[in-house]
Amino acid sequence: MDKLLKLSRIIDTLNDWVGRITYWFVLVMVAIGVWNVIGRYIGRWLGQNLTSNALIETQWYLFAIIFLLGASYTLKQQGHVRVDVFYKNWNRKRKAWINLLGTILFLIPFCLMILYFSWETIYNSWKILEMSPDPGGLPRYPIKSMILVSFVLLILQGISEIIKNIAIIKNIQPEDS
Repeated sequence: MDKLLKLSRIIDTLNDWVGRITYWFVLVMVAIGVWNVIGRYIGRWLGQNLTSNALIETQWYLFAIIFLLGASYTLKQQGHVRVDVFYKNWNRKRKAWINLLGTILFLIPFCLMILYFSWETIYNSWKILEMSPDPGGLPRYPIKSMILVSFVLLILQGISEIIKNIAIIKNIQPEDS
């Protein structure tokens, strides 16, 4: 179990780093959004276009990245929605059983299904080097690839949660708990 807990800590560290990087994307996205608004008005006043479709799409892409990469970090932080009416009054072992079953029966199969059904679309996007239909827009294939990256990270975090919950059920105290 020690090796599995070590693997769990490695996965947790990976998703912590992803979460920290994603924090910075929020600031960049907000800055681009502010510029898109201010630039539009200043540009009208100057008679010059100061924004572009590429900047607008960059803002959208950053939002997508934040949402997609934030899922595994949120799972690691226990931030996903639960039915707290019941859950909050349960003991640690019962919570671990529910989390274990939920991860095995719902999270992992859902992620695998998303990977399976999105693979062909993403592959085709790369095959044709799909671009935005908007003038001056960005390539679409890299952002579509984030679907695969995010769900792989979510599966990895699910594996980490499975390991930690089994440790709780077996009364083995993980170091990070």
